[in-house]
This record gives sequence, structure tokens and C-alpha cells, in this order.
Amino acid sequence: MSRPPSFAPPPGARARVLRTARGEFAAIESPVAADVRERGVALLLPGFTGSKEDFNPLHESLAARGYRTVAVDGRGQYESDGPEHDESAYAQGELARDVLAQAAALGAPGVHLVGHSLGGQIARAAVLLDPAPFRSLTLMSSGPAEISESQRQRVKLLRDALAVMTLAEVWDAIRSMEAPEETETGEDAGLDSGLDDQEDLRRRWLANKPAQLIATGRQLCVEPDRVAELAATGLPLHVLSGARDDTWPVPLLDDMARGLGAHRTVVAGAEHSPNTDRPAETARAVADFWDSAAR
Repeated sequence: MSRPPSFAPPPGARARVLRTARGEFAAIESPVAADVRERGVALLLPGFTGSKEDFNPLHESLAARGYRTVAVDGRGQYESDGPEHDESAYAQGELARDVLAQAAALGAPGVHLVGHSLGGQIARAAVLLDPAPFRSLTLMSSGPAEISESQRQRVKLLRDALAVMTLAEVWDAIRSMEAPEETETGEDAGLDSGLDDQEDLRRRWLANKPAQLIATGRQLCVEPDRVAELAATGLPLHVLSGARDDTWPVPLLDDMARGLGAHRTVVAGAEHSPNTDRPAETARAVADFWDSAAR
């Protein structure tokens, strides 16, 4: 679960609109630190029910290492617009083409791509469509195929609820089923995201498009194994996770990294969202990988 400390952009970063050939996307951009030479540009994709704010804890550390970072809300996710009820607009191929357009709009010769959870599977789909715009790909807590059985059951419950209830009604139902300790920590029924401030969480949840949640939830439950295809691209690859993960078990992520010939990082003390569980360690691992990819 990601629990960024605030929706406010971190020091040095700013909220902006990323204008692309496929529409506008809400983003948070952080330039490199003033006294540091720019080493590259990164595009960061959040997970299911998450948002660009999930990467807030990483921006400042990555800026200090010389990387300009741009985190985006995907189509129909939080502050990026999208159709309310047209699920076809959120097919994985459509979302992957959005990522290619976002990369092009950054104006960099090679973009380091990072995807958390669902964002990793969308990032992979974009690379498989066209690896040329990218310098590397980091899959953060994002596995080779569908999510675990327990998480599939939770996502199915959510999709079934969204078919007959409003977002506000689903929010209230989720909260009523939580244990007190889950409410205190901002955890939300096994979904990818969560912030400490309950009102911010609710506001973000209500801003999502229902069709996006239903379509991407289905994708998580049926995603095929595309490890061999991704390995064949020859792109520098990085599999990063926490030491524990209920969505894709860590041994499965280990096997995926071996199949990809990828660099592997396990962040001690982190679970499904190392970007917020252990941001300093995660930022260091990501920047070290980007440095090695450049060499």
C-alpha cells in the first residue's frame, strides 16, 4: 500500500499539465537540483487506485542525483480526465499508447520508465509496442502476469460493487469493513494506494472514472505472462520490490527478474509500495540502476 505523506508537491516540484498528442495528463514534475548536472529524465506511472502523488517521496532524492522526474495520472485516474463509462477507452493498448505520447511530450532523447504495480504492466505494454523512446524500464512491485488469487478476489468484489454502486457508496462500504488499525494507517481493502489523510484519500477516490477502475481491475486479473517478449527487447530492466508482497509474491518476482535478465532490488522493510514504505532506499536503488544503464 502506498502512503505518501502529502498531496502537496515536494520541495522543488510543481503540479503541471502534460500536453500530448493523445490529450492532457495531470503531472507532478521535479527538475534536477540547482547545482547538479542533469543525467536523465524519468516518467513515473502509478498503480491501481493510486495517483502521481504516490511518487512524491522520491522526487527530491532523484533530483539530487541528477534526474528530472515526471509522475502522471493515467487516463481517467484522479486528476486526468477520461470517459465516465466507456471501458474501451481504458484497454491496455490505449493506456500504453498514452504512455508513448507522454514520453514523446517530455522532449528527452531517452526516458527512464518506472511503473508501480498496474503501472508496471502498462509500462511493459508501452515498451512492447515501441521500446525506442525508452532508456530503461523499472518494474516496481509489478509481476509477470495476473495478480495473486486473494487480490483477484478483492478486485472482483470492487468491480462488482462499481457495477451497481456510486463511487461514494463504494468508499463508504470499504471504510465500514475495515479494521480500526487499517483506518488509522490509511489502508484500503487491499488496493494499491492509500494516503494518511482520509479526506485526501476520499477526494482522490471520488475523482477516478468508474470505467477506468473496472477496466484496469479486469486487466490485473487476466494479464498474461509476457516475460519472454520483454526480455527480447534488449532494454535495460530492473525489478524492484519490497521484502513482502501480497499482490505478487516476492519469489515470483525473483523468478521474473531471472527470466528477464534484469537487475534485482529487494528493499528491506518495505511491502507492496517501497516508494512510500522506504523512499530513501528506493530512490537510491532506482538512481543507481539508471546510472548503470547510462554506462
